[in-house]
Amino acid sequence: MPEIESRSIDPIPAAERHGHARSLFALWFAANMQITSAVTGALTVLVGLHPVWALAAVLLGNALGGVPMALHAAQGPKLGVPQMIQSRAQFGVYGAVLPLVLVVLMYLGFFASGTVLGGQALSGITSLPVDLSIVLYAGLTALAAILGYRLIHRFGWLASVLSVLVFVYLSIRLVAGHDLGALLSGARFDLPPFLLALSLTASWQLTFGPYVADTSRYLPESTSVRATFWWTYGGTVLGAAWAMSFGALAFALAGKAFKGHEVDYVVGLGGAGLVIPLLVAVALGKFTVNVLNVYGGYMSVATTLTTFTRRAALSTVGRIGYVLVFAVLGAALAVLGRGDFLRNFVLFLEFLLYFLTPWSAINLVDFYLVRHERYELAALYDPAGRYGRWNPRALLVYAFGVLVQIPFANVDGVFTGWLAPLLGGADIAWLLGLLVPAVLYRLLCLRPQVGAPAL
Repeated sequence: MPEIESRSIDPIPAAERHGHARSLFALWFAANMQITSAVTGALTVLVGLHPVWALAAVLLGNALGGVPMALHAAQGPKLGVPQMIQSRAQFGVYGAVLPLVLVVLMYLGFFASGTVLGGQALSGITSLPVDLSIVLYAGLTALAAILGYRLIHRFGWLASVLSVLVFVYLSIRLVAGHDLGALLSGARFDLPPFLLALSLTASWQLTFGPYVADTSRYLPESTSVRATFWWTYGGTVLGAAWAMSFGALAFALAGKAFKGHEVDYVVGLGGAGLVIPLLVAVALGKFTVNVLNVYGGYMSVATTLTTFTRRAALSTVGRIGYVLVFAVLGAALAVLGRGDFLRNFVLFLEFLLYFLTPWSAINLVDFYLVRHERYELAALYDPAGRYGRWNPRALLVYAFGVLVQIPFANVDGVFTGWLAPLLGGADIAWLLGLLVPAVLYRLLCLRPQVGAPAL
């Protein structure tokens, strides 16, 4: 039986570091090459974009969003700590709780939505009620997260191979018998829905920011930033772009037959004789990222709560307890919220984007441009240390980074900023959420802050 991981939110000692950056390609390819990515791709057509420009938005959005995502990955080998622990250096040990709470909500939302789809597939395999299948799927996910880092990477490699085989077959089945020339002809460019689709696909990558160092922190400290970046970037962009393109074409060809029936439609492409094998493939394909959601989610919850207890590590029993509590909460959300899945999911992605982009900008500027990859690890766990309890500078920049997006925000049917109509409804808020906090934080860090902890 695989050994249960003993490390939690504490730094990984040099003697326990292992592996090569290339393992990150398979993990992040598998995490993206799955049914939820296809659902996100379908959204690019759902917002009113022609399939040609939907595919362009998929490629460009992933290419852009993958850059900060992969830059976060390089933080793992250098520091050997979970991603959100490192945020204490920017916001202060207590101040980091603010982005942490939002990240916990993100993990819960993604885990719940993934468990709905995985549970539907499991129900099709076993003929068990959907709600029971959701609970079972959540339990299996929690078990894998308890076993931890080594199992996650090994499963990621196997899931990558399976994903390629399944999606090659499904892609051929999808386009067979259809006139793609007719579908892709007459492409008219419409800027507002293109920018909205771009923000949806970019947000997919940007929301991986809080995850990615968690999965690279066991790599040797000597692992280069270049290697970590490119292996992560290649896996995440290729996997997501392929799966999202599949989803965009599926929605363009099938419409209502795909919307709301994503798993049934995908499995139906294989014909009656392959229903069970494809349901198994869907369930396993979703499993990788679902485990990552629990794995990162429990560490974010633990990071939040241990802020005030000053604990730098969890016992094995404590770690298992955090995993189980998180999985139970996520399963409950999945059972209660599996109604209008597609619409709820797009709203969830848009909401997260406004709050996570300023955090990502501050975190990356601090790591690469302000502190140049040098941190005092012990101080990350000590409110009385050099990073202090609160860093008003980072918190104010973060708040401004959220506020500056509001006039440009356009959350379909929920909120429209007053400047968005002047741009034809186009949503460019996420770009401002990245650029404005990055520039402002860098400029503020050029001047010493009175009473602030040393950089």
